Amino acid sequence: MNPLATVVDRALDLAVVPGYSAIGCAVRRRFWPADPAPFADPVDIVITGGSSGLGAATAIGLARLGARVHLVGRSLDRLASSADNVRQQVADAEVAVHECDVSDLDSVTELVTALTTQLTRVHALIHCAGVMPPERSESAQRHELALATHVLGPVALTQGLRPLLDGHSRVIFVSSGGMYPVPLRFTDFEYVDGTYSGLTAYARTKRMQVVIAEQLAEAMSGPDDPTVCSMHPGWADTPGITDSIPGFGRVMGPILRTPAEGADTIVWLAASDAALATPGAFWHDRQVRPTHYPPWRKDDSAARDALWKLALGS
Repeated sequence: MNPLATVVDRALDLAVVPGYSAIGCAVRRRFWPADPAPFADPVDIVITGGSSGLGAATAIGLARLGARVHLVGRSLDRLASSADNVRQQVADAEVAVHECDVSDLDSVTELVTALTTQLTRVHALIHCAGVMPPERSESAQRHELALATHVLGPVALTQGLRPLLDGHSRVIFVSSGGMYPVPLRFTDFEYVDGTYSGLTAYARTKRMQVVIAEQLAEAMSGPDDPTVCSMHPGWADTPGITDSIPGFGRVMGPILRTPAEGADTIVWLAASDAALATPGAFWHDRQVRPTHYPPWRKDDSAARDALWKLALGS
């Protein structure tokens, strides 16, 4: 990236609204890295949250590049509709659907059994599933729902599919720019204390995803290990915004990204080799981004250690 482009890119990021909106990707695509080439051979890519929103848009983008996409979601009907849409958008697309509630660790175990039976390799595992509970609720194993969906289930799925992941595979956590105001300085991961807020639970667990991606990348650092990273998609016109934060969606509607624009960096990370060079990195619009604003903010090391123990023990 040339010096002027670097300045523009940085200014967009710091300004937030233009950087996270459709304005950001419209400007950055003039100087961001090249689009990935189609896959030379068929590859299998697993996408949680594949029924709608970013997961569905990611599936379309990767199917266009020749990937066999495996859509994971809680509703077979919604998965079937999403799969039909992929096939309508991409001629000869290969799409499989897998019913699984990522917040339910028993359901994740069943998915792992099915995938390890059916597949010999997974090129990319993309954690798109997301929730913003209106009130505190719990998963089948009695974990707070946002924590179970964004952290515990994805870590269990990543560990379970480890035999199918190799040194050219990548694991991508789809986080959110909403994690920036909440550095990891707490250990109430189950959100038992205080007045529950779904928006706060979402932001906290999206921060946890960034931390867990760094920790998994450090733990899986051998030549035969997958590359683990995280990213944020900006503000896209998906149910995660329009349904869960309707006021924000109405105000920002004219400049929200399309689902495809929000999914762009996910597709790029899954299909290009850029992610392989920087394990543990946090990406947005095809560039590595800081994980803290302002930069002197830091996560608490004890909280990071506690999160790692919780995730591995789940």
